[in-house]
Amino acid sequence: MKDMMNAPFVVEMRKLTANMYRLGWDERNGGNISYMLDEDTVWEYLKPDEVIRTIPLGFDASAVAGKVFIVTGTGKYFKNVDDDPETNLGIVRIAADGVNAELLWGYRDGGKFTSEFPAHLMSHMARLSVDPANRVIIHCHPTHVLAMNYVHELEEKSFTHTLWEMCTECIVVFPDGVGVLPWMLCGTNSIGEATAEKMKEFRLVVWGMHGIYGAGKTIDEAFGLIETVEKAAQIYMLTAHLPRINTIRDEEMVELAEFFGVNYRRDFLNL
Repeated sequence: MKDMMNAPFVVEMRKLTANMYRLGWDERNGGNISYMLDEDTVWEYLKPDEVIRTIPLGFDASAVAGKVFIVTGTGKYFKNVDDDPETNLGIVRIAADGVNAELLWGYRDGGKFTSEFPAHLMSHMARLSVDPANRVIIHCHPTHVLAMNYVHELEEKSFTHTLWEMCTECIVVFPDGVGVLPWMLCGTNSIGEATAEKMKEFRLVVWGMHGIYGAGKTIDEAFGLIETVEKAAQIYMLTAHLPRINTIRDEEMVELAEFFGVNYRRDFLNL
């Protein structure tokens, strides 16, 4: 077996969690990440028949039975992942029955996956139904996105349109827009189901007065989506109280989207 500490997916998770904590998006034990691993790669580091213990999921995830995920742990601080990945991360396989997860590595202190893991799995299943290459779900609390929730209406078209106006790259990076949910109780199947429904249409979903969910084919893609939204929200919060002299016009957004060949939400523009 190869050394797990050198596994590319562990290295990626260590770098990502450290960077997100540094950015202030994951205070205390806030935020969580799940990453569906390539099985040909993961078995170079683990034996598939060596299950440490079984952990109930709390819902039926049969659609991803047999899939293997590396997941941040419940109650764990992102700042501690890099120093001690085996305690703060875990690698689990969704059992054949769909309602349990088999721990293959990690959670060394007896812990388990984040309480949001069922919500992550629901979003993975939703994204896989429209994009079979999806592998990553990230949830975090970006400061300016969260601040924007309090001063901007939580409606998908207007929220997306405002973000698109803030940076030239926005309509190119997230042409499918941003889904928005009202405040809901976190850690429940209800918010997971609502998020998954939005994930059939969007790769980004704002949880009102809480944070954001981002999905992608890679860690870079999922992180980059959130990073771009956060930059746009920061510009909005820096300028919202000032007179607007200039803006990116809708006709210019169309020009951008069509030049870069992205499939954008035309119904989110005011043409």
